[in-house]
Amino acid sequence: MNYGISVLFRAIPLVMAAFCFSYGAYILAAGNDLSRLTAGPVIFFLGSICVALYTTASTIIRQLIGTYTTAAKYILPMIGYAFALMTIICGLFIIPAGDPGSYVAGHVVCGLGLITTCVATAATSSTRFVLIPRNSEKPDFSPNPAGFSANQVQVLTGLAVLVSAIAWIWCICLFAVSNSPKHFVAGSVMLGIACVCTSLIALVASIARQVRGTYSMRERGMWMGLVLLMGAVAFVFGLVMIFVHWGETVNFVGFVLIGLALICWSISSKVILLAKIWHNTFKLASRIPIIPVVTALACLFLGAFLFEEALFKAKYFVPARVLMGFGAICFTLFSIVSILESGTSKKGA
Repeated sequence: MNYGISVLFRAIPLVMAAFCFSYGAYILAAGNDLSRLTAGPVIFFLGSICVALYTTASTIIRQLIGTYTTAAKYILPMIGYAFALMTIICGLFIIPAGDPGSYVAGHVVCGLGLITTCVATAATSSTRFVLIPRNSEKPDFSPNPAGFSANQVQVLTGLAVLVSAIAWIWCICLFAVSNSPKHFVAGSVMLGIACVCTSLIALVASIARQVRGTYSMRERGMWMGLVLLMGAVAFVFGLVMIFVHWGETVNFVGFVLIGLALICWSISSKVILLAKIWHNTFKLASRIPIIPVVTALACLFLGAFLFEEALFKAKYFVPARVLMGFGAICFTLFSIVSILESGTSKKGA
């Protein structure tokens, strides 16, 4: 990877973060109706995920171009965790605002903070990324002394599992507390967020175990299957919400779930790439970055239709705009998988 391309791939997450922050702030500043109080904070704090993805991109790229320092090794993941903590705290402050829009937005923002935590953990697991190609070329699957220890792999994977468990429990609690629309919407979106967090377990575990050198061939299908399953769960649940609640106000949440499913499938591109290149030459590695490009376009195209529908039905105001933010996340994931492909793939026959 040359320096110019490295700058481009690091700029993409920052540009997408700036888009989310500015677009979310603009929506909030343009009015105080229920839809804006819901969509504005959610889109704004999608920018935190983009920042955490920037730390992941920068962590890997600096290793590839030889500019990785000890300070960057600690500062970059800390930035991701700082944004995650800030997002969760802000979400907790938004929840008790009193109106249903802020209640839903507050819980969703907390969920975005959980996703940001998992992404920051992926950045942490990438601090020794350059060992992956070396370990992949070894004839055996023995641990690399320069990689993570068994305990460190367990801590990194365990943190992602813990955050995902919190998201699932949060989702169940929202459904259990009440069957009111605001609890139903918040719980449904939290289910999609939990699917994204669970997908990130696969990414964190894949990176950490390949850095250690103990990633087994059996794990390839397991981690790929987990991410694809989580995307399918969010997608199917989204379709159920749309058609079962057809004609009701709450059915808009189905489109948000479909957007979260597309994010899961964007994450799958990285998990699939890592699996395919492990002790193997994968000729189609350079095609895998197409996956997040397709999901980003799907978010934007679906959002475009919902923008038109929102002219007639106000309930589509929120998903139309939130899908724009999801598209930014998917496009940011394109830069990450492109970096992974550049740093790990072998393009032989």
